Amino acid sequence: MQPPRNRPVVRRCVRATLLTALVHALIGASLVALAEAPPGMPPGPVRYTEAREQEVQRTLTLPGTVASRTASTVASEVAGLVVALPVREGDRVTTGQVLARLRTSSLDLRLQSVAGGLKEATARLEQAERQLQRAAELRASGVMSQSQHDEAHSERIMAEGRVDSLSAERKRIELDLLHSTIRAPFAGAVLARRTEVGQWIELGGPVLEMAAIGDIEVRVDVPERWYGGLRAGSNAAVRFEASPGATLLGKVSAIVPRAEPQARTFPVKVRIPNPDGRIGVGMLAQVTLPTGDRERATIVPRDAVVGAGGDQHVYLINGDNTVERVPVTTGAGHGDWVAVEGALKAGQKIVTRGNERLMPGMAVVGEPLDYPPPPAGVGS
Repeated sequence: MQPPRNRPVVRRCVRATLLTALVHALIGASLVALAEAPPGMPPGPVRYTEAREQEVQRTLTLPGTVASRTASTVASEVAGLVVALPVREGDRVTTGQVLARLRTSSLDLRLQSVAGGLKEATARLEQAERQLQRAAELRASGVMSQSQHDEAHSERIMAEGRVDSLSAERKRIELDLLHSTIRAPFAGAVLARRTEVGQWIELGGPVLEMAAIGDIEVRVDVPERWYGGLRAGSNAAVRFEASPGATLLGKVSAIVPRAEPQARTFPVKVRIPNPDGRIGVGMLAQVTLPTGDRERATIVPRDAVVGAGGDQHVYLINGDNTVERVPVTTGAGHGDWVAVEGALKAGQKIVTRGNERLMPGMAVVGEPLDYPPPPAGVGS
């Protein structure tokens, strides 16, 4: 009986399968060797900080936009021709600073005319008062009739009315002259000029746009599922894309109790200081808001966390001065610190400098590195 003709093919397939398995085993062994520190490698210098335990609060981080708490289109209270506009876009102005001047020549002439008429009316009033006093004396002696006395009294009233009318007109012109110099209603920055020298401004016409920049706020649209956990007056951490390393502590100043119809989000306003004016209106920000109860958590410096997304880890220094890679999940941030979940305990040494070149099992020489103490939490 002859063997089947396909037996050599089977032998070749078996040999190929064994060869493939051997190659995979060698590759796996090589990867393991690469993932661990080679024997005999000299200890690497690193800096470390001890993990801590602290009471923290559940938080929610959302994007927001910077807005001024006070913004205005400054308008003219009188009509007139612009003769001076001493400020430009971007200029910082103080309360009462001159923003624009209007031509006042016609107002000056009207004021002179009214002032002259007022002098004449005042003189007529004084004369009418003397005539009324004389008429009263004559009426008392029976020389003047009652109708003549009443006529003198009427003359005095009309003269007084004329004086009052011209006095009011003078005050109105003086007020128009005052308003012909347009001043800043508050301290802030000029955002845009709405007129130019030589243009005519109507009553109520726009002169320029300005916004207060010393006291600003960030608007955040919060999904309705988190609405119940928000509290006005609570602290909020604010970071800016323009300044990645800077964090400001603000306060929730307002929670608008009306959801946007389409997105079902509630506007929340976080007030932040801006004394040097480095934060501009319209900047993008990341706002961390407290949304739940406080709890104990392990925190480490942000610099200790390596990786992103679902592949985050820290390097723990063991008692034999070798490092161990510990997977973590990050939570709420607190200044330079961040809460983590993983196989970590307070007091353990965590590498914060030089961790980007480490491998599991590598020997290190550690030097302590102090970080500013973590704040009590964004919700405190």
